[in-house]
Amino acid sequence: MTERLSPGDIAPDFTLPDADGNEVSLADLRGKRVIVYFYPAASTPGCTKQACDFRDSLDRLASEGFAVLGVSPDKPAKLVKFRDQQSLTFPLLSDEDKSVLSAYGAYGEKKLYGKTVVGVIRSTFVIDPAGKVELAQYAVKATGHVAKLRRDLGLD
Repeated sequence: MTERLSPGDIAPDFTLPDADGNEVSLADLRGKRVIVYFYPAASTPGCTKQACDFRDSLDRLASEGFAVLGVSPDKPAKLVKFRDQQSLTFPLLSDEDKSVLSAYGAYGEKKLYGKTVVGVIRSTFVIDPAGKVELAQYAVKATGHVAKLRRDLGLD
C-alpha cells in the first residue's frame, strides 16, 4: 500500500501525456490552484458522471483560479474517445505505469463489491499555488463528489 498524502505535504511533481500525446507537467501550473483527480477508467458510468460534473463546474472553478486535471491509467487513445464523447474541456492525462497514481496514494488495495482488490482509488487533491497539498480526499464517490468539493472549497 502506498502512503497517503496529507494537507501540507509537497505534491509529487509529474509530467504525463494528455489525450493528444502532449506532455502536461504539474510544475507548469505553479501559481495556480490545481485540482488533480484520479479515476479508474474512462467511459465507465461512475467515471463518466464524475468527469461530466467537473466539466459542468469548470467555468466556476476556473473563475476562482482553479485548473483541473483528470488522471487515469488509460492509454491516450481511450482518453481521446472519452473526451470527445463527453465534450470534456480539461486535460485528461495517461498514467499507464501507475507511477503518479502510486505517488499520490491513489493506487492500492480497496474494497469493491465486498472484496479486497488492487486498483485505482478514486481520489481528489487540491494543490496550492506553491505546490503543496491543500486538500486530499481518498475513496470519494463518483456521484456528488464535485458538488461536495465545491462546498469544501467554499465555492457554493
